[in-house]
Amino acid sequence: MKSRKKEFGLYSILGMNKLNISRVLLWESIVEAVVSLAAGLTLGMAFSKLAELVLMNILSKDVNYDLFVSADGIHKTIVLFVVIFALILLNAIRQLYFSSAVNLLKSDKEGEKPLKVNWLFAVAGVAVLVYAYHMAVSIEEPLTALARFFTAVLLVIVATYLLFITGSVALCKLLQKRKGYYYKAQNFVAVSSMAYRMKRNGAGLASICILATMVLVMISGSACLYFGAEESLRSRYPQDIGFGISFDRPEDMSSEKINALRSELVGVAAAMDIELEDVLDYRYASIAGLILDNRLEINLGALVEWGADSYDDVSQVFFIPLDDYNRIMGTSYELADTEAMVYSYRMDYEYDTLEIEGSNFNIIGELPEFFGMGESGMSIIPSLFLVMPDIGAGIDELMDYSDSRGNFIMSLTWYYGFDTSAPADEEIELCHEMKNEIRGVSSYYYDCLEENKEDFFASDGGIFFLGIVLSIVFITATVLIIYYKQVSEGYEDQSRFEIMKKVGMTSKDIRRSINTQMLTVFFAPLAMAAMHLGFAFPVIYKLLMLFNLTNLKLLIIVTIISILVFALLYTVVYKITSNVYYNIVSGIKE
Repeated sequence: MKSRKKEFGLYSILGMNKLNISRVLLWESIVEAVVSLAAGLTLGMAFSKLAELVLMNILSKDVNYDLFVSADGIHKTIVLFVVIFALILLNAIRQLYFSSAVNLLKSDKEGEKPLKVNWLFAVAGVAVLVYAYHMAVSIEEPLTALARFFTAVLLVIVATYLLFITGSVALCKLLQKRKGYYYKAQNFVAVSSMAYRMKRNGAGLASICILATMVLVMISGSACLYFGAEESLRSRYPQDIGFGISFDRPEDMSSEKINALRSELVGVAAAMDIELEDVLDYRYASIAGLILDNRLEINLGALVEWGADSYDDVSQVFFIPLDDYNRIMGTSYELADTEAMVYSYRMDYEYDTLEIEGSNFNIIGELPEFFGMGESGMSIIPSLFLVMPDIGAGIDELMDYSDSRGNFIMSLTWYYGFDTSAPADEEIELCHEMKNEIRGVSSYYYDCLEENKEDFFASDGGIFFLGIVLSIVFITATVLIIYYKQVSEGYEDQSRFEIMKKVGMTSKDIRRSINTQMLTVFFAPLAMAAMHLGFAFPVIYKLLMLFNLTNLKLLIIVTIISILVFALLYTVVYKITSNVYYNIVSGIKE
């Protein structure tokens, strides 16, 4: 519209009124809408099928080559884009009616006034960014990362806009004061040009930076989740098959009952001629609570009193018999009645004691390793494993605690898990047969790796596919912002460079000046996006831990590759747009 206002001013001088010009704009919008929707819908349907094929390949599913077209989808798309074109038309008509014919003719001569440095906003931007970065790097627990991630994102977005709008102006002012740098042909024109339009540039550059950060965060996180799916699957399912059978009271979890249940499970495997390998057999009790320093508060209703932030400290505490731990791990630890050893998962516990509703446990050490994380792996809250001499005596006082519905909150479980060398279909059949054999127990859960494997990979593959699609959308938006920004500014600067050429500026000087300006404008958002990603890295890692992915090396490699690929693509866009800008301002492309 800015480049066409002179054209509309000429129409007004020739006798057309604003209603006539509005009709011209209306018909132009109709033609553009029809052509865009026809081409867009055709390509959209074709690419939607391509996207479906890519998704099916990622999920390792059978591909259906039938093309399905949704009439409802076409209708909603047409309505959406008709609204968009209507809003663009109304905005164009608004600009037309609020300008006189003289102003329309002189519109291409109008420039933007140089901005004054708003140091208050600049300092505020730095302060908000530092606070957001501190929030990101100080998060220690995965659940806390999930709760505070979006707050940190919003703060970074606000800080980025403040810094690019006000900080970029301050940078131009500082560069102008450096006479040795400013009074050079390529720098003089570039810095002066940026200083006069930095208000609009700043917002555009901030948008580019935010979009670039979104691309890098999404593609690195989702790609790491996809390529680390096998490791994450094994972390979630330590054994091929696992059964957890619940009991009501500690005395119910006797050796006789456990031996009988074990014999039933082993008998089913023997009947199917399947050998059980790497058997994991242990008892445990568990309870959820709020860990405040060295105290476990199991009255979760108190969370209302302590505030929403207290939810970050909710943990699951597991009580493991010392005999079971020594047997499984091949250790020979000895503990007194009031002593215990701990192992923390997704959290750190650094106290010498643990108090649970009046019962005190002396923590004499931290265990270097632990066995299976099946139940902990599927929970998003941290876990604390407490190995004690006798869980029956240790948790007896906690057994009578109940929630608001009268349900006991202490859970007693015997876990029996194992691997097999049987094919996948036989493992699934074995799991179902064992499940049928123990139907007589009051409550139980079971895990079958092969049965859940497909859904597990489908979930990670779906997230990866979504990350690819959104990254393409944001990359496209970034490219369009950059391209049309350079095209519009190229036509604005064309007359200025013509004047510079008349006073002795060569084509080589113009190219050097453009390169200086473009390098500053282009790579500042990329540099800040990389910095945002660096400070967001701990949060991304904590969030991936919620998906049982703890491979830090894989995340680092995927993140570096993502940055390099995006930087390469960004450089290609830079070369294309800089050539377009140069061709316009040098008069090659009218």
